Parts: sequence; C-alpha cells; structure tokens
Amino acid sequence: MATAAAQGGSDKPALRKPVFTKVDQLKPGTNGHTLTVKVVSATPVPGRARPGAPAAASSRAPRIAECLVGDETGVIVFTARNDQVDLLKPDATVILRNAKIDMFKGSMRLAVDKWGRIEATEPASFTVKEDNNLSLVEYELVNVAE
Repeated sequence: MATAAAQGGSDKPALRKPVFTKVDQLKPGTNGHTLTVKVVSATPVPGRARPGAPAAASSRAPRIAECLVGDETGVIVFTARNDQVDLLKPDATVILRNAKIDMFKGSMRLAVDKWGRIEATEPASFTVKEDNNLSLVEYELVNVAE
C-alpha cells in the first residue's frame, strides 16, 4: 500500500478556499469568519494595574485597542490585543482569518484569538459604510427551554 508521501503528495489535507464574510452577515455567538476589512479608527484601551500587583507585572499587561473596522456593508468594533494593535492602524486594510464574535455588555465585538490570523493586505477599493455599526445593536441573553 503506497502512502500519499510516496506518491509525491503531502499528508496535509488540502486547504479549503476561504469563504469571505461581509460585516453585515455577522451574528452573535458565531466564529470561523474570514473578512477583509478597512480600519476606520483605533483607540488604545488604557491598561489597568491590579491593586496589590507588583509594579513589574503592569509592564507585562496586555496592550488592547478597540478598532472600528468595516467594509461596504457596515462596521463593527474589533478588539486588538498585543501585536495585533500594531497591524490595525487607521486606514490599514487587513484580512481577518478565523475571527470570532465576542459579546461584551450585550453588544457584538469581533476578535481574533490564537487560532486565527491577521494579515495586512493591499488597500481596499470599497468605501466603509460607517452608518451601519453592528456593535451599537444591543442583544439580550434569552434562555431557550428545550
């Protein structure tokens, strides 16, 4: 029985072509999204030192920025962490791979964790539709009886 490697192939499964999602298609509690978005604005979130923590610990505090990102269908707040902050500068165009929706105070936030990737790409040709902000929509947690 010949193996895939002996036939010149590789043992890795073939990569699927990513299905690009538009911002207005994002729903709470979903993940695995691939989007091409333009950064509208980026606001650093000041790090809070925990009371009683040593001073050295505050220098290792995670850098977080809330970035408004979007495409021609709408915008959403993206939570950038650590090295992601450097990639998400205003007017930059990025591809978010394996992005997920986090809920924060009843509103949607987009995030890329360690399983996803952010890539800089060439400037997008679309104009961001800033009047459709999905992060301003408030959702209410409803328990559904089985």
